[in-house]
Amino acid sequence: MPSTGLRPKPDLASRVRAALERAEAVAAERSSALTARDPAKLKALGKEHAHLEPIVRSGRRYLKLAADLAAARELAEGAELELSALAREEVTDLEPQVAALEAELADLLAPRDPLDDRDAIVEIRAGTGGDEAALFAADLLRMYMRYAERHGFKVEPISISSGNLDGIREAIVAVRGSAYGDLRSESGVHRVQRVPVTEAAGRIHTSAATVAVLPEAEDIDVKLEDKDLRIDVFRSGGPGGQSVNTTDSAVRVTHLPTGIEVKCQDQKSQLQNKVKALEVLRSRLLDRMLAEQEAARARERRAMVGTGDRSAKIRTYNFPQSRVTDHRIGLTVHNLQDVLDGELGAFVKALRLQRQEERIEGER
Repeated sequence: MPSTGLRPKPDLASRVRAALERAEAVAAERSSALTARDPAKLKALGKEHAHLEPIVRSGRRYLKLAADLAAARELAEGAELELSALAREEVTDLEPQVAALEAELADLLAPRDPLDDRDAIVEIRAGTGGDEAALFAADLLRMYMRYAERHGFKVEPISISSGNLDGIREAIVAVRGSAYGDLRSESGVHRVQRVPVTEAAGRIHTSAATVAVLPEAEDIDVKLEDKDLRIDVFRSGGPGGQSVNTTDSAVRVTHLPTGIEVKCQDQKSQLQNKVKALEVLRSRLLDRMLAEQEAARARERRAMVGTGDRSAKIRTYNFPQSRVTDHRIGLTVHNLQDVLDGELGAFVKALRLQRQEERIEGER
């Protein structure tokens, strides 16, 4: 590399090279016979590989273009007139590309919460507003399902309680594929302003639904003791069909020390409902444990992310103005239908950046 001119930012370049080395090590570990016999390790390495993949892709391009830019700048300053002019054109072309990659890598390499790589449990409940709130809850469920499709996540319904007019009173779904980091800031009260389908006079109503996003808990996080559980079975409700309303396949699990109760009736068998209910229970207990730890450290989080406090209104969806506003970060977009169709990228990115800043401040 030339001795003068613009070089890759030393700290960023070294972090990129370290990530490239780690990616090679992870690839080697994943392909080893020893790892193949350890499902837990294989899963962990798979998640790390998924995290490193975009860093490797952008990092290699960044190092090359930054080196090309440094060489072009040096050439532009000292070469003969015709060659210098060509070099300046190359500098003009490369500078915005390098700057964009620097911004992208700064985000990709920012400190991450280990929980961000977990699957997510998303719970949506209709709030104030009757049938209109249930319809809005159904809109939110579809929004998250579309977001999951766009980003290669898999959605598994755990429990869905239907309301009137195609609405839902409550829905609990698992979003597989390291989705918690993207969706964790969706927790809170979502408010909608629109003319309900049941409103004959055309008046705008305000309704709400609550969203809680929990990290998938692993056995090592939360240990469930049989003595702490009460498990009840009952007949499934809801629409008819095989095994619904005909057998005692629905399951209610109560965690006696905390009083947390989880019901599941959407799976085909009592055993499957029990497994899903325990999965949700572990995630709720992990969420509670994390909230208690944060309270003990007396760290106030402006957006109340992960504290279990779902009472704050976090976002408003205004249909007459096609406007969506996130009140925590002051971000407003005017493409409401696109947002409801799963285009949450602007909010996810801004909220992730906010969490990173808060995390850095909290560690000082």
